[in-house]
Order: sequence, then structure tokens, then C-alpha cells
Amino acid sequence: MGLVEIGAVDMAKVHSGENTRSFKEVVRPDAAAPRAPTVAHRGAPSKPEEVDLGPLTKLLGRWEGKGTGWNMIALPFKDSPAPPPPMPGGFNFRVLMNQYDEELVFDFVDENVPNRGLLRPPETEFDQLVSTLDYQQKIAQVAVEDKPPSNDAGGVNAPIHHEPGLWLYMRNLRSGDIQGEINIARLASIPHGNSVLALGFSEEHEGMPEIPPVSGLPIGRFEDLSNGGHDVNSPDATASGTTDPAQPDPYLDPFRHYIDNPFTGNVTTAGFPGFTPADMNNLLRVANQGVQIERTTVLTIDTTRHNGGVSNAPFAAREAEPVSMKSTFWIQELKKQGPKGEPRMRLQYSQVVMLDFFNPREDELPGRAQWPHISIATLEKTPGGYDMKPG
Repeated sequence: MGLVEIGAVDMAKVHSGENTRSFKEVVRPDAAAPRAPTVAHRGAPSKPEEVDLGPLTKLLGRWEGKGTGWNMIALPFKDSPAPPPPMPGGFNFRVLMNQYDEELVFDFVDENVPNRGLLRPPETEFDQLVSTLDYQQKIAQVAVEDKPPSNDAGGVNAPIHHEPGLWLYMRNLRSGDIQGEINIARLASIPHGNSVLALGFSEEHEGMPEIPPVSGLPIGRFEDLSNGGHDVNSPDATASGTTDPAQPDPYLDPFRHYIDNPFTGNVTTAGFPGFTPADMNNLLRVANQGVQIERTTVLTIDTTRHNGGVSNAPFAAREAEPVSMKSTFWIQELKKQGPKGEPRMRLQYSQVVMLDFFNPREDELPGRAQWPHISIATLEKTPGGYDMKPG
């Protein structure tokens, strides 16, 4: 049974927590009424010129980046050295930095995947149609460093991520929540034992919208919540026994290290700012300097919206549990043209996965501390793009 969408959303009822429909309002459609077509276009569309992929259209094809991907993740680490007393228990974590190559391929699946439903007055439609792309993401690191140092970071050219998944475009009968209408979704499977459903929306912009800053500092492990930098920039009286501003919380030394010494990977260009927890999106803005972007399609998805979520295998949930994922994709049409006069295409993304580990939190809120796992990249569509032919 497919998902049943409710059509237009009464936002006042959403805010109040009321159900927007009751069973008695569901009306069976006329048996003679035409239903949505069955799934019959797997592999290639019968009429490419009529394919409706909505905001996903420009994703089709192969994208790649050479050393233009950057990743930071904090991980539980049993061999971490103990910080200065009286901080008990050591760091118990390490911060891992990667610079990486990436290949990201999007293939057409179908534009008429039907989610079957019943007629819900005043709607006149009862089946939802979904356009679908398949994607495969492959990542290999070209430079790596961690703090404290370990023997677990891997070598150059080591594969560090493989992710198959789907992108969906809901063509009709869209749902929504307090953040607005939902018209896109991403489904992902990760070999660590994680499955993701993230929901969101698309936007079209002339030029390139501003890329917001993103902090890589953890949440819930620190006493000084009034300080925007948390204890990484302020003294921790519990840990250091002093209020000397020159002695920030030693527990956060791995993050402090990469704020003072941003990770530069294999880049040797003078003035390169590096990848830093202070603002992990900065390198995306640096990559856009001097690039003339004509228009941008923005895809924003979040597992915390509506019925989205992350499911994890038992060990991952116990040790470092991914609890949410939010990502933004900027599909850019450049003024610069390709060999056939077509616009050159770029793709940038920023993704934040929150990992929960270490209990209790120092801010006394429920749950475990949250540690951002942040990935950013700038990719270019390979020459030739993607040619859809009738199958």
C-alpha cells in the first residue's frame, strides 16, 4: 500500500496537533474513474521531452570533484590522552578531517510512481504521482588528519563512503508541516547500518543565494551556553579551576586545534583559509569567488520534518547514533559555456548529520551530547551531461 497524502494542509490544525481528516470523510473513488498509470517506465522514459522531474531535472548525469570535498566528524576514541587535571576520563573522542574526491551519478527511474489513495473531498485527485531519480555516491579521501592522532584514519585514496539512494519529486497531492509544503525527498542507505528519509522543498533563484555559516562545535557538552563559541573560547571553571580567559576548556582541545590551525589537506595555494569548525561552509563561498552563476536551484531536505527520520543498526545506535540529517544542494547554471555552447553546471552541497554520544550532557538537558558530522563539496557536471533516450 503506498503512502496516502492528504492534499492541502490546514496549518492551524497542524499547529494545534489536531488531525486534519477523519475516516468518515474518506470517499471511495468511482470504480470507472481513470486511475494513475502503473509503473511502466523503468530505465528510460518513452517520451523524454515530456518527462516531468521538476526541480530534480538538472541533477541528471554524472558529477565529479577532485579534492573539492571536505569532511569533519567527531568519533568515540578509546585511546585519547587525558587532558590536564581535574578533567576526568580524558577526551574520549577524536576529530577526523578528510579532503576527498567524489563521483555522484543520477539516473532516471520513473516519473509516474503511483502512491494509491482514496478521494478526500474537496480534492479531485486520489493517487499521488512521484518522479524518481536513482543516485550513487562514491568518495575517496586524498588527505586525512585527526586530533588526537590515531592509527585509524586510513591512507590516501582510501574509499571512505558509498551511498546508494533515491531522490523523489512529489508532483501532486503534497503534504506539509509548520515549515511549509514538502515537494521533494531523499532516501539513502549507508553501509554503517543507517537508513535515511529526509523531506523538504525546492527554490529557484537568479544568481546564487547566500550560503549561511555552519558551526562544527558540539552541542550539550558545555557549561557556557551564553558564549557563541561555547567553552572552546572561554574558561571552564569546573575543568581548569580558573577563570583565566587564556585557559579555555581543555576538553575541547581537538576543536580548538582546528580553529587555530584549519585543515588544508593537500592544498598549498597561498592564502587558502582551510576547513575549520568555526564556519564549515566557508570553503563553499571561497569556491564561488570569481564564478559567474546565472541561476540556482536549491534543494533543502531535513529528517526532522514530518515523517522523516534516521534508522540505525544496534551498534551504531549504542556508540555514536546518527539522529538527524539536514542538507542543502545548490544546482548552479554558470554563465561559462561548455564545448557545445551549453551552460556549464556545478553542484555544491552542505550536509550536517548529528551524532549522539556521551551521557550525561553538561547543560542538564535530556539525552546525549550532539556532535556535528559535516560534509561540503563543490562538483562539476562532466562534459556531455546526460542523454535520455527512449527505451
